[in-house]
Amino acid sequence: MTQIFRMAWRDLGRNRRRSFFSALAVGLGLALLLFLAAFIQGEMKTSIDTSIRLMSGHLQVRANTYDEVKTSLKWADLVENPQQIADQIAAMAPVKLASPRLYASGIVAVGDETAGVRVMGIDPNSQASLPYKDGLLVGEWLAADDREGLLLGKALTDKLGLKVGDPVNLSVNTSNGEVANQNFTLRGIFSTKTYAFDSANALLPLAKAQAITQAENHASTIFILLKDMNQVDAVAPALQSSQLKVLTWKKMNELLLQLEQLANSYMVFFYLIVLGISATVVINTLIMSVFERTREIGILTAIGMRSRRIMGMFLAESSLLAVGGIVMGLILAVIFIGILAQVGFPVGQMKVTGFIFSDRIYPVLTLKDTVNLSLMALIITLLAGLYPAWLASHMEPVEALRGGK
Repeated sequence: MTQIFRMAWRDLGRNRRRSFFSALAVGLGLALLLFLAAFIQGEMKTSIDTSIRLMSGHLQVRANTYDEVKTSLKWADLVENPQQIADQIAAMAPVKLASPRLYASGIVAVGDETAGVRVMGIDPNSQASLPYKDGLLVGEWLAADDREGLLLGKALTDKLGLKVGDPVNLSVNTSNGEVANQNFTLRGIFSTKTYAFDSANALLPLAKAQAITQAENHASTIFILLKDMNQVDAVAPALQSSQLKVLTWKKMNELLLQLEQLANSYMVFFYLIVLGISATVVINTLIMSVFERTREIGILTAIGMRSRRIMGMFLAESSLLAVGGIVMGLILAVIFIGILAQVGFPVGQMKVTGFIFSDRIYPVLTLKDTVNLSLMALIITLLAGLYPAWLASHMEPVEALRGGK
């Protein structure tokens, strides 16, 4: 076996440039696939993390009859005494924080410009509001007792031409089905680096949101973050009651998780196409080698070398090309993905309804993807060497000697 690989190494060295570029083709194909896998993994991870931080949390407690699609504000559909319930939940050992939130549909108007928004009543002093507070670009953060201030995302203020201190008219649906209207002052402009969120949400202190919507001491949901997100299935049953339902982050981000599974399924076909193209380069290289060494193969056969040994020699060449290509591909991928993992990959404003995509993606290369794609590249390259190896092993000695003249 060692002798076969020595012969294979020597034969590849006869045309080093051709052998190098053949291995490089495999390496570039593998590097491309690793980048795509890291890009998808990073996009899904970033989207899920962003959704959990900004919207869903790890768990949410809601009234059994709450209709999220309609942003229901009926008292029967809301959580009564939300702060008391949040404090009880926060006292549980696995829970990091619990904070009530109130959602309502609204319209902001500035002059002749209007935009539909989702009004979010939040507790400004809760750590659950840190993603918005940390994203404050200009202005000041809300106070819990502020009755005339609101915050808007940069994407929305750019659209409406607003700056801090400008008056903003807000119309909001109320619990009795009417519409309340009030003039507010823009206290600050925030950015979560997520266009879908920043362009569609207006933040109010919870007390003011309850007052303007006439929800009084009610909230749409209790937003919960755990110390360990893997404990959601263990904690959720403990929060369940006859009047309240508990939703996990998996349930609330079900569509996003399905999109991830669908993307991974389709990417398998793309992986095979790219590696197939790289494999054709290996096939061409080995076939050219077969025809260049026809006389040599005839001599080896004539002196008694068996067909399976000749076949093994060419398979050894393809395996060396595969290993060399994989090593180059891994080096290129690690360098390129490592750089992008630090600076991020800008994708602009992704205006996709129903999803929260970050404006910048940070690729994540997992060990599973690295191993699976490397093995796939190895197997396909070895399969690519089967035909040239079979062709060489089935040459007749006399014809091979004549063909080599």
